[in-house]
Amino acid sequence: MHFELLNIAGDVMAQIPASTIPNPGTGTAPPGSEGLLTILKWVAWIVFGLAVAGILITAGTMMVNNRRGEGGEHAGRLAWVLGGCILAASAGGVVGALV
Repeated sequence: MHFELLNIAGDVMAQIPASTIPNPGTGTAPPGSEGLLTILKWVAWIVFGLAVAGILITAGTMMVNNRRGEGGEHAGRLAWVLGGCILAASAGGVVGALV
């Protein structure tokens, strides 16, 4: 069902001419936006640092629990961490697609 909705959405988007979609990236940044851009870069570094830490913590937990005979339940945690990594890496593209 989800794939059908995605296919329908893709068909609808294909019907929209590219000339009607605005491109805000061609303008100039407003005065004083350098501070905001610096903060966004810091936030990006923090998020990617947390993503690496999340993967390492999940890997360590999986290794310890595998030694104990457990370990299958951490695959879900790893999937959530990797999903967060994908979302963080594509944040600019997602916002650009929504604007």
